[in-house]
Amino acid sequence: MKSKVWKNRILDLVCDIVGGLLYATAIYSFAKMAGFAPGGISGLAIIINHLCGVPIGVMTLLLNIPLILVSYRVLGNRFLLKSARTMIICTIFVDTVFPYTPPYTGSPLLAALYYGVCLGAGLAIFYMRGTSSGGVDFLTLSIRAKKPHLSMGKLMMAIDFLIVSLGWPVFGNIDSILYGLLATFVTSAVVDKIMYGMGAGTLAVVVTNRSAEVAERISRIIDRGSTVLEGVGSYTGEHRDILLCACSNSQSYMVKNSVLEVDPAAFVMMTETSQVFGEGFLR
Repeated sequence: MKSKVWKNRILDLVCDIVGGLLYATAIYSFAKMAGFAPGGISGLAIIINHLCGVPIGVMTLLLNIPLILVSYRVLGNRFLLKSARTMIICTIFVDTVFPYTPPYTGSPLLAALYYGVCLGAGLAIFYMRGTSSGGVDFLTLSIRAKKPHLSMGKLMMAIDFLIVSLGWPVFGNIDSILYGLLATFVTSAVVDKIMYGMGAGTLAVVVTNRSAEVAERISRIIDRGSTVLEGVGSYTGEHRDILLCACSNSQSYMVKNSVLEVDPAAFVMMTETSQVFGEGFLR
């Protein structure tokens, strides 16, 4: 059991390092060097760096602090602690390693494309290990808990567009908006392809004695309903609830963390499906 725990911790650290390298490549080598602001907190940090010279990684970390405080109760301490480690590693790469690497001075269009590829791959690695580099995700999850009727996709799009638009007056070039929008779009596309390919999904199977609380928390975190069945052990005759929740692969880590936050003794299994009919849960 202990060897498995340590193996997971080492794998988490390796993924943080690999994802951090991809993240720093996107932020410093491409976005900063090409002079455009992508969406999200990192884009805002690039703008502040351009105006005031504050290191991008440090500024990103500082901007995430109020978001962490706001979203603590919604996301839970386990997820936020892992995310804090990820954010620190990303900050180290962006501020202390990549300033000494050869800068990219090529086409801004290519910089925007490769930004999206590198950042999307880095974020996907983080998500698959149940962590995050921070940013707007923290804010939207918290808002969804308070205002479940709001469209999170539209909210994130509005925030990203506002930050990208700031690039025009800051960098003095309207092309910076186009590059920022392209970079944001490519990032989302790469994350989607890596996380759930051409439409693969996950069925979460949870065995717990606290099904109502678990179902409520899953609904609050990812806005998905759950089906609760009564299970009876064939040998012991013990009654336990079995909770089923269909979700996208990109949401599976949030489902797992939500369950274990409520019931650490629960049994959680993610069953991948190779084909999904209907796209209702892949939003």
